[in-house]
Formats: sequence, structure tokens, C-alpha cells
Amino acid sequence: MSAAGMRCPACGSTNIVDDDLYSQAQLVCVDCGSVVSEGVLANDPVGGSDVSFSRTTAVAKRPCANLIKGQQRVKAICRILMVNREIEDLSHTYYKMAYEHKAFLKVSLQKKDILTGCCVLVSCRQLNWPITVGTISCLLDADSMVVGAIYQEMVKNLSIEAPIINVTDVIGAHCHEYKISSLDVPEELAENSRELTKRAVALVELAADSWIVTGRKPIPIMMAATYLAWQSLKPNKHRLKFSLDKFCQVAKVKKLKSAMTRVAEIKEVLCKLGKEIPWVRETVTPDNVIQLVECILQNRYALLRRAMRTHEDALLEESQASCAEAPPESSSQISECADQTPITSFVKQNGSNSDGKEKPGDVDYNPRVLPEHSGTQESQNPPQNWGKRVLFAPPCVIHAKKRRAEQPEHTDVTGDEEISDSEIDSYIRTPQEARDFALMQQMLSLSDSAKS
Repeated sequence: MSAAGMRCPACGSTNIVDDDLYSQAQLVCVDCGSVVSEGVLANDPVGGSDVSFSRTTAVAKRPCANLIKGQQRVKAICRILMVNREIEDLSHTYYKMAYEHKAFLKVSLQKKDILTGCCVLVSCRQLNWPITVGTISCLLDADSMVVGAIYQEMVKNLSIEAPIINVTDVIGAHCHEYKISSLDVPEELAENSRELTKRAVALVELAADSWIVTGRKPIPIMMAATYLAWQSLKPNKHRLKFSLDKFCQVAKVKKLKSAMTRVAEIKEVLCKLGKEIPWVRETVTPDNVIQLVECILQNRYALLRRAMRTHEDALLEESQASCAEAPPESSSQISECADQTPITSFVKQNGSNSDGKEKPGDVDYNPRVLPEHSGTQESQNPPQNWGKRVLFAPPCVIHAKKRRAEQPEHTDVTGDEEISDSEIDSYIRTPQEARDFALMQQMLSLSDSAKS
């Protein structure tokens, strides 16, 4: 656009145009290229003249390569777990927040990789899609302890409220990991996933009632319950001869070392309850108790009460027999001898009514309630490992670790005591010892010089 009425002072040409390429407009002579007049910022529009983004030197900010790789990892984990779109979007959001957080800026690539699984884990728990840390650890091929520590750190730094799940909430998802449908295994080994989950949940609840779950990792317990549920649904010869190792190979899952111990513990509880079934005449052993699992689970609470009563009567007879061998001096000691067992003392405190007419067999026993010790001399000197005298007790009580005995402190030793002359003489070398020591030093130096 030419400016009318203006002339170039250099060449006298009137061919002058406005050059608004930049933010400040200028009048330029077309013939000689001289600047006739520079624009004033005060006369320009607010913010300068409009310049397109493509004509500037700005560069689009691209995400980091590790961030892109982490987002792809989150997407892959979500697709493996077959979660819905909402959980996947929430996982991407949490991973971006964690990646840009100052606590995770200068960390190793391995920790950032584990961070992807932690974001998926917390998203699933918030949206009621229960999975375990063990599942995420298996997908990431990482240690579950490391995954748990990073998960706790992420939840704390991002201020996320993650709900705590129970074993029975995740056992359904755990059973789906076992490839034992009719499409994967022969018909005599195939099992419906819904029936398997229902039976496994009942076994886990029984294990919780008998203190097996207390203080234990959930994955081995769920694996043991799934294995026993699979055997008990169709206890034929094909399934009963399958060991846990072979079952895990057929189901295409990785066997855990402690799962076999959990299987033995659950079988032990089943045997204790199976012995109380009135119509069972044969001896109940871990080999044949699988055939009684359905009956035991249907009458679980009644069998628990019956087993507790039987165990209490056996302890009472044992205490009375021990008192009969050693005759007491008075009749008061007879009553004290009958109350020596922790179960009977617990029944007296909680089970009897004010009239004292209620029988021990009418008490509603709860194996989760521990016996309380009175404030007598018995509580001051408790028996060694009382858990072995109770039918059901926590594992930390049954397999109690030996505590280190406390050494008495020597209050009479202060460090300022005088050292006797005879003790000082014992620390000083004799002339013969000094010569032997010097000779040994000389021999060592000669051997070192010969080697060099």
C-alpha cells in the first residue's frame, strides 16, 4: 500500500509503501529501499500488528520420549488387564502427574517403568476393579516389595485416596487367570470360572476364620484356595492325583513357593472340621478330605463350634488326669486345677450366665477370639507357646520365634575402676615374646621382598 503525498528524501521517488511485516510498521521506498519513516509504538494497535504463528520462529513443544514410552506402557498394561476406557484414561492422567512431579523427575528408568503399573493399580482400585500388587509385579517382571514401595510413595506424593481391598474382593479376578476352561484343557479337567470362584471364596473365608490369612501374603492363599476348589468341585481320580506343580503347569500360572504350605494348612483345618461330621465313619486324612469339602463348607459354622467343644473337653480331661496323678492338698486346688486351660477360663469369663446353669456346649464359640489371661500368677508366668494348646491360633503364635533373653545390665561397672598391677603385667610382652615378635616381623618382610 503506497503512502500518498510523501517523497523519498534519498532519491525523490513517490513510490513509498507500508512495510508491516514486523510488529512495528515502517514506510519504505520501493525504488531505493530507504526507510522513509519508522512507525511509533503509540500509534500501533494494542499488542502490535497481527502476525501469523507460522511466520514466527516459535517451535512446537513435543513431549519427552520417556513420557511417550511410559504412556504406551500404561496402555499396554490396560489392554492386557482388559479394563474399561475410564480406567485407562485415569491411568494416563495419573502417570502424567507422577512423571512431572518433582519426586519422580530424577529417578531411574526402571522406577519410571514400575510407576506405570502403579498408576494402573490405583486407578483400578478407585473404580472398583480389584487387582493385586502381585498381578502388576508379574506384568512388570519386578519384585512385589519394590512395586509396593513405589506405589505407597506415589499415593503419598500425589495425595491420592486409594481404597484398601480384601482378599475375597480380588479372588474373582485371580481365578480368571487360570486357563482351565473347556477350550484350554480336557473335559475331565475343565471347570467353570464362576463355580470355581464361588468355592475358592468359601475356602478363603474358612481360612480367615481359622487365622490362616492373618499376616500372610494374599497371592499364595488365593492360589491354594483355587487349587483345592478345583479338586473339590469334581473329586475324581484325574484331579486328585494332580499336584500343585502340575496344576499350575496346566493352568499356565507361575507357582509360588509358599502356596504349598498354605495348601497343607487349609487341609489341616478341613481335617479338624471333617472329623466332627457325624455320618463320616472313616478316618479323615489330608488325602481323602477333599471329598468332604462341599459338606464342610455348607456346615462350616456348626462344625467350627463342634470342633471347639471337642477340643475343650479334651483339654479338660487332660488337666483333670494330670491333677489326679499328683494329689492336691486341699479341695480349693482341685477347682484351680480344672481351670488351668486357657479355653475353659475363657468360657467361664464370657460363656456362663449369672445363675451358672449354662453348659459349655451351649456357648457360641468364635475361633477368632483369643483367650484372655487373668491377672494372677498364671498371667505373670504364661505357658510356653500357648497357641499350640488352642485349636485355632494366629501363625505368629503357633510358630513363635524364640525371643532373645535380655541380659541384665551391670550397674556396678562404670569404667572408672582402677586396674591392678597384675592385670597390667599380663598386657606387657615378656623379653622372649618381644624377640619372637621381632623375628616374625623380619621373616614376613623378607618373604614380601622375595615375592616382589
